[in-house]
Amino acid sequence: MTTFSELGISHALIKGLKELGIITPSEIQVATIPTLVSMQTDFIGQAQTGTGKTAAFGLPILSNIDAQDQHVQALILSPTRELCQQIAKQLFKFTKYSDKVFVEAVFGGAKIDEQISRLRRPTQVIVATPGRLVDLLEKGAVNLKHVKTVVLDEADEMLSMGFKKELNKILDETAGDRNIWLFSATMSAPVKQIINTYLSQNAKKVEFKKKSLVNESIEHQYVICGAQQKLEVLLAFLKAQRKNRGLIFCNTKAAAQTLAKQLIAKNISSAALEGDMKQKERDKVLRAFQNESVQILVSTDVAARGIDVRDLTYVVHYQVSQDLEYYIHRAGRTGRAGQKGLSLCLIEEREEKTIRFLEKELKIKMKEIKD
Repeated sequence: MTTFSELGISHALIKGLKELGIITPSEIQVATIPTLVSMQTDFIGQAQTGTGKTAAFGLPILSNIDAQDQHVQALILSPTRELCQQIAKQLFKFTKYSDKVFVEAVFGGAKIDEQISRLRRPTQVIVATPGRLVDLLEKGAVNLKHVKTVVLDEADEMLSMGFKKELNKILDETAGDRNIWLFSATMSAPVKQIINTYLSQNAKKVEFKKKSLVNESIEHQYVICGAQQKLEVLLAFLKAQRKNRGLIFCNTKAAAQTLAKQLIAKNISSAALEGDMKQKERDKVLRAFQNESVQILVSTDVAARGIDVRDLTYVVHYQVSQDLEYYIHRAGRTGRAGQKGLSLCLIEEREEKTIRFLEKELKIKMKEIKD
């Protein structure tokens, strides 16, 4: 069994990992860390969420930072504010027993003046959403000339959210003696274009697929019902779940808002989470969900990125997504930490082909529940 020490990670960082209960490296960490710790190279990692990517790139970044140099030395770009906060928090925890590395997370939806003020302090690693980082560059609030490593985390997601122009600007801004480490679940045409434009032809590549794309402790079910019956079927399901907590997914912001209002009207403790919400409102909803004063969250796919809430019994696909990645992310919110989970799709008859597609691609069996 490989250890973090054998991968080239320092004793001080390993001590921080142990305190977080991270003892044995995951497969992607074993495949990635030795290369990134010891070599100056561009890197492409194809991996799903939940494979241990943050430590796979985070530990090499922390290992290579010069703690005496106060310039920004590493830049991590991520699609959502939640993921930015999550990555920055993990890096901070990893360094509990090592030389102090100053990490700052910057993202849209928060006051830019406060972020500018924090960036005036010594900052060696910036974790950012592309849009906010471009805003800061245009204001002259951040200097990327000393950056040695740029990480593109969930590159496919950033590009699908429309950040192509911003990524090009940032990568042009950091051009020179720097390496790019790109992580992506899929190698879509826009991702390949970034690779061909900005990464060396000699970039190291690791393709890592989880043995099972979805957690084996999740049970997959579906109900066929007419559009008019969906709410009724959902209410019957929620009644059977009693005090259990879960996430309900819709494909659009409007649908999420409408469904949350319908549930509240039925005295069901719920709230909507969607991309147009102000950061203050969003934080309020997430706090209420995490402290269990709200039992059910109705969310869109993009809004749910980066949410880490434990002990969720079920996920309901009120509107099923035909996107494989979205199904994986949705279902993966339940069945964590050895617990059993349930993923339930409410579909119309014409959508049954989507169920067959999911079964085939994910190598799972979805059970039909009849009235």
